Formats: sequence, C-alpha cells, structure tokens
Amino acid sequence: MATAETATIAETARGLAPRVGYLLFGAAACLAGAAVAQAPTTRLTLTVAGVTLAVLVVIIKGSQMYHQRRLAREEFRLFRLVGEDAAPAFTTDRLGEIHLRNKAATDRFQGSDATTLVATLGEHFASPGAVMFRLQARAELRGSAREDVVTRRGHMRLSCTAMSTGRFLWRLEEFQDRTGVGRGAETLSLPMMVANKAGVVLFSNEAMRKLLGARPKRLDRVFVAPVVRNGEEVEVSAASGAVRAILSEIEGAGERREIYLFPVPAGRADDSVLAEFEHLPVALMKVSHDGTLTSANRAARDLAGIAPGAPAMFHDLFDGLGRPVGEWLADVVDGRLPTASEVLQTRSAADRRYLQVALRRMVIHGQPGALAVLADATALKELEAQFIQSQKMQAIGQLAGGVAHDFNNLLTAITGHCDLLLLRRNRTDTDYADLMQIQQNANRAGALVSQLLAYSRKQTMKPERIDLHDVLSELTHLLNRLVGERTALKLVQDPLLGPIRADKRQLEQVMVNLVVNARDAMAAGGTIRIETEAVTLAEELRRDRAVVPQGEYAVIRVVDTGMGIPADKLQKIFEPFYTTKRSGEGTGLGLSTVYGIVKQSGGYIFVDSEPGEGSTFSLYFPVHEIRPEDVAPPEPARKPLMKQGEGVVLLVEDEAPVRAFASRALRMRGYTVLEADCAEDALRMLEDPTLQVDIFVTDVVMPGMDGPSWVREALKDRPDARVIFISGYAEDCLSEGQARIPNSVFLPKPFSLTDLTTTVQGQLH
Repeated sequence: MATAETATIAETARGLAPRVGYLLFGAAACLAGAAVAQAPTTRLTLTVAGVTLAVLVVIIKGSQMYHQRRLAREEFRLFRLVGEDAAPAFTTDRLGEIHLRNKAATDRFQGSDATTLVATLGEHFASPGAVMFRLQARAELRGSAREDVVTRRGHMRLSCTAMSTGRFLWRLEEFQDRTGVGRGAETLSLPMMVANKAGVVLFSNEAMRKLLGARPKRLDRVFVAPVVRNGEEVEVSAASGAVRAILSEIEGAGERREIYLFPVPAGRADDSVLAEFEHLPVALMKVSHDGTLTSANRAARDLAGIAPGAPAMFHDLFDGLGRPVGEWLADVVDGRLPTASEVLQTRSAADRRYLQVALRRMVIHGQPGALAVLADATALKELEAQFIQSQKMQAIGQLAGGVAHDFNNLLTAITGHCDLLLLRRNRTDTDYADLMQIQQNANRAGALVSQLLAYSRKQTMKPERIDLHDVLSELTHLLNRLVGERTALKLVQDPLLGPIRADKRQLEQVMVNLVVNARDAMAAGGTIRIETEAVTLAEELRRDRAVVPQGEYAVIRVVDTGMGIPADKLQKIFEPFYTTKRSGEGTGLGLSTVYGIVKQSGGYIFVDSEPGEGSTFSLYFPVHEIRPEDVAPPEPARKPLMKQGEGVVLLVEDEAPVRAFASRALRMRGYTVLEADCAEDALRMLEDPTLQVDIFVTDVVMPGMDGPSWVREALKDRPDARVIFISGYAEDCLSEGQARIPNSVFLPKPFSLTDLTTTVQGQLH
C-alpha cells in the first residue's frame, strides 16, 4: 500500500478534478487571444499562459488516471485476499458509500439495495451510524479499530481499516447465539424477547409477537410500568388489552436482557409454610407496596400491639420517623433504598414502645413489597433520651455559669458604686432611699446569679463535716415559720445516721427550697415529713440517669401529700426557669439550685411522684468519716505587718467599671493603689526594682495570661507579697493553681466595698 503522503496527494488531485474544465477553458481562451493579438509582448504572454494551463490540465488528468489505476490495483489485490473470506467485507468512502463488497457480503445481505453501509446494517443492530462514525474516526488516527455490538441474531464484531487511498475496509464477524435464543426460541410457547441495555428489542419470538399483535421495538412500549424487575408481576400492553404476567429475566451475552413472561399463578401459599412463619421467634411482617400489612407472625403482633386477624396499614402502626412512614416504605419497595433501618414508636394506645424496624425489599406473589424485621428498642431509646437529657443539662449548666460570671462583674460595679454614694449620704438625704432600693435590688439579682451558679455547680462552697441531727433540728424552727399554720411539719431522724461533708449554709438552702416547694404543692394544707435514714448499699444503685456506688450513705427524704408531679414533667423539674407556678409566684430556680448543690456536694437526688398522691425527694450523701490526717494543726497567730490603711496594692482587673470601684474604695481607706488592666501590664510595672508592692488584688480569668499564672511569675522576685484572687466564677476554677500559691485568699464577685476592704486588711494585718 502507498504511504500517507501518497494518499494526501491523491486526495488533492481529486479535489482539483472538478476545476479541470475551467483550466481547459482558460488555456483555449489564452491561445485564441494570442492568435489575434497585434502586440508581440501581449501575444507572448497569452501564449505562455495558455501553454501553462494546458500543461496543468495534462498533469491533473494524468494524476487522476494514475490514482484510479492505483486504486483499482489496490482493490484488486485486496479482494484477492478477502473476496473469498467467509466474513462479509465492504469498502466505503468517507461518507459511507459502498464501492465494493465480497461474495459473503452479497450473500448475507441479499435483497438489500442500500448504497450505504449504514442503511445496509440498519436492520441488524441499534444506531449503526454512531458505531460506524466512532470506528472510522479511530481508524483514521490509529489505522484500524474494532467494536463488538449486539444484534438480533447474537452479536457482531465490526472492524474498520483505513486504506491509503481514503477508502475504508469493513469486515463483519457474526457470532450466532448458542443459548437457545433465536430459531430455538421460536418454538417456545412462552412469550420471550431479547433487548439491549438501552431498552431496544433485538429479538422476539412468535408467542411474544402474537401476544402484542406486532413486532416490539422498545421495552417501554411493551410494559405499562417504566421499570420492571425480575420475579415481579408486570402489566403487559397486549393487543387485547392489559395482561398480567410474571417477568423472568436472564442476563445474556453482550449486556443483553433475555425476558420471559409466565402466567400469574392462582394458588396460595402452603399452610405449613404459614405455620412455620407464625411460630418463628423473630418478629416478622410482610408489607405490600401500598403499605397493607399482608401478614405478621405472633412475635410481631405482640411487639406492635396488633390484634390477630385485624386489618392494618403499615403507616398506621408506627410514627416518629420525622417524615411520613409511607414514603420511607415506598423508597424501599421502589428500590431507592435496598435496605433501611429506623427506630419507630408504636401507635398502640395500650403500650407505646420503641421498635427497631429493618425493611428489606422482596417480591410477594409477584408483587413488590417489603419484609420488616422488628426488635424492641425501648431500653435503647430511653438510654439515648437520658444521654441527651444529661447533655442538655450540662450545656445549660455551662451557659448558666458563663452568664453568672458576666452578671457578677456588672453587679460588682453597681453595688460598689452604690456603696460609694451611700458613704456621702445620711438617712435624711432625699436620694438615700433611692440608693437603698438600688442596693437591695442588686442584692436580689446577686441571689439569682448565685442560684444559677449553684445549678451549674460553679458556686463557691466551704465544705465541712456536718452532723445532720444538729443541722436539721436547728433548721426546723425556721421551716415551721415557712410552712404556715395549715401545714404540719414532722421531723423523723435515724439515730444511726453518720456525718457528711457539705457546705452547711448551702445544705440549709436545699432544705428550705424543698420544704417551700412541698408547701406550695399542698394548697389546702397537709403534712410535710423530713426523714433521715442510714443506708448501706451492698452493690451499686442504678436509677434514672445516675449510678450510686456501693457504700454507706446518709439519706434525707422530704415527703409531701400534695398534688404530685405528672410523669412527663419529672424529667424537666430540675431545669432552670422551668416552673408550673403562675407568673410572679416563682422563678423556676428553686429545684435547679437544689440539684446543683447536691451534685457539687457529691450527693445524688431522686424523685418519686404520682399525680394526686404527693411527692418524695430523696437525697443521698456519702458518709464522711474523719481521718487523723484530715485534722489540720491550728494556725499560729500572725503578727500585724503594718497599720490599718497602710500599704501598696497592685490591682489587676480587665473590667473597667469593677477596677474603678475597687481602686476608689481602697484609696478611700488610705491604701496606695496601682492599676493594670491585664497581667502583662502588671508584670511590666513590677520590672522596676524600686517599686514596693505589699499585696496583689487580681482577677482570675482575663484575656491573655490569667491571674494565677502572672502571680506565680511575680512571686519569684517578691515572695513576701500577699495575694487576693477575685472572680465571678467559683473558687474551684483556680483551686489547683491557688494551692501552689502561698498567702492567697479568694473573694467571690459580687463583693461590696466593705467585703473588699475587710479582705485586704485581713491579708495585711
């Protein structure tokens, strides 16, 4: 064969062939003009031009004759090779027009008068034009290309080879179907057809054509449903109308689909199979595509609360999915979710429980449906709810602690500046009463903030060893005045009750809050019992969301005969601001404060209540036995370091209003005050060795370096300096750092002018 350059020259010659007539006409015109021209120069020019054009015509004609002879010789040699080939072969030009075909092609496509290869193959496989275009483009780049395509008789390997003359050699190798499809399928009484993955019907037997009344072309014209699946009952668009049949599909060679149609069986399931299904220990349900519960065994009926033989719909049995249960079932039946599992709640009024429902698509009597496997998930769901509740309580506690810190800074500035104004007023001044109102309301706000800190377990506590007999006996006098005349208060104590470790003031607040709540729950009067009991737990106690370790406990119970608490509200009573009282009767912080104090003291609190039968609050505190190492030796009396009002105070506070009040208060008492708004500024001030500082008054939480960190750094050069930490958080926010800092005390916010100056004087004197 010629080279690619030869093919390019031949192509150029064929492109110039239509213009030969124009060139010949031009040559004749030039020569005729030269014959009649008078001027020698004109005659010479026209003669040369005419001869040149004539020579060009001769060259083009010669090239055409050479190309045709070369093409004829090449095709002759080619067909000496493929003329007797058993596989059909064609030669075409770039447009697909057939020029030659061998004997096998003539015999195979006998009766076809098509002049193009696309038209010749159009009846044998889908989209021959697209296939030939791909092969021809690849053959021009690589020299040859081939592709296997599915036909009605099997599949065909179509190969294309680019010839140097711009022609293409096509060779067709057909592979007959040996799976029974084809002529053998014509004798089947079952309707069957073969389709490709695009849904084009490649073959249909006589039974299928008789059923449909014509030769089918596409699957979407055969079946009513857009999607059909193996083993399911389908609806066929037959010549006599819609016909129901069971579809069976076999995957054939070359991505073909062999589809058979079977008649719909009229029989029912065997009774023995139903009996086995009924007594399976696994809870099973069968659900149709429309949500109808076709069958459920005994275990499933017991779990879902279904009466035997009662008709039911799947979406009427469960809820709690967050979207319609019917849509979830449809996703599984339609194949969008092959399997699905969700925790749903039963709708049975007698026993609402949580079930883990796992769905799997299945075919029931030719109809798509789902098999549901049920498992009791009530305990798991309750554990999840308890975990979410504990997480919520923790988050609310963190929020309460942060809000309390910011409010304590504001209240410190308000009460402090109010104290400064009161120093310059006496009771006869007209604005003295207004200032007292500001101070009293600020103190009330401070009490609310203290309750928030108690709930978040970030309040400052001073635990000590407490004898509950003495504390409760002393507190009874106050509680009797709180409950009023219509309510009786009884105290029953266990003589074997052991001591506990707690903050006495906070424990008294717990008892006051519980007794006041019990009084409010008995509008018509009643009896409140405070009982104590020594309890020894041989093994851990698991209740609600808590696990009480084994050991000895002092238990306090507050029992009332009031209206009780509904079950749906028991989990909310310890949340801040949750109250069932009318507006103005309570803040909703009483029980949340109790919860925080008990937890911060290392105890546990539980509630038992029934509507109309009263409530019982049980408090478990671990018994605290004193050890010899816990007894601290008495601290020797310190000698005063200096006179009252003398000394230099370094005040470090990032809140400007608090810093301004504290600075003025200390200066009024005669102290020299140095101010800094951050730890870094304080350390820079202390770099001066001539600066004398007697006491550091510093906030704990500040931007940048915190209070304990900069104090430890400063004490390296000034070990004798005293320290006062102030903070709107609890003291335990610095307990570890403060433990390593000598001569330090803690002053919680909000503090008054007297609190601040007294603490400073106590440190210096």
